[in-house]
Amino acid sequence: MVIVEIILKEIVDKMNKVILLFLLVLLNSCKENSTERITNLVKKWNGKEIFFPSYAYFTTLGHDTVRLDFIEKSSYSIVTYVDSIGCISCKLKLDRWTSFIQDLDSIASLNVPIYFFLHPSNTKSMINVLKQYKFNYPVCIDEKDSFNLLNHFPIDMNFQTFLLDKNKKIVAIGNPVLNPQIKELYLNIILGQSNMDKGLQTQVVMSDSVFDFGNFTYNNEQIGEISLDNIGYNPLVINDIITSCGCTTVEYSKEPVQSGRSLNIKVKYKADHPEHFDKTITIYCNATDSPFRLKISGNAE
Repeated sequence: MVIVEIILKEIVDKMNKVILLFLLVLLNSCKENSTERITNLVKKWNGKEIFFPSYAYFTTLGHDTVRLDFIEKSSYSIVTYVDSIGCISCKLKLDRWTSFIQDLDSIASLNVPIYFFLHPSNTKSMINVLKQYKFNYPVCIDEKDSFNLLNHFPIDMNFQTFLLDKNKKIVAIGNPVLNPQIKELYLNIILGQSNMDKGLQTQVVMSDSVFDFGNFTYNNEQIGEISLDNIGYNPLVINDIITSCGCTTVEYSKEPVQSGRSLNIKVKYKADHPEHFDKTITIYCNATDSPFRLKISGNAE
């Protein structure tokens, strides 16, 4: 009996060593950090040609279906793809796209067409979202996901938007309505400004990077507050604050924050239904460590 126990113990020890070795190999294979992943992704896609479906029809608020000419003679164009995963209306940020399009239109003698390819799980719901936001720009509702099948886009929504040259080759990747730095990059390329003025930078300390609202009744709006302390020598300027979902909003002063002072940012969360949530708020500013990210979580019961 003792011999059997010894043999069993040796077997268990060997199995544990095998499992440990497997975990070490697995961890080593996952060591590529986020920066390396993004760098490799950008290298892979820069210079690639984007292929468009032979028959792609665009609609405005579900009406006036037309086929756009992809051979339109313009030095640059922007194309964005939105897949059917998760909340499409949250990912689209139609209000921000409207503002971005207006910015482009305000630049004299500039013709930069923007092609929206949407692959919704429910076409009727997608059209209702477009109507809700009064998005009066043509979009292609690609029910068969033809555009993605031709190009095999990255699964990360931050890298499903591209700035193309006149040959439909990628010159920049990233979503300009989700990242002010990408917006600045796009505009500088379009306007032919190779030297990007970063302006005066400062040093900033964020009071919290994680905020837990705990348990609460779902129909009660939750309010929290964080601060950005300007410990540098130049004024702190907030370029933009982006939330990962429409249920999260922020309030803050748009005025520059002088050295030695703080900016208070009020965070509000309003749940539509009971759920556990984890959301991200991204703060873009003229700090050397920008962007700052605040993770909020809680249980709406």
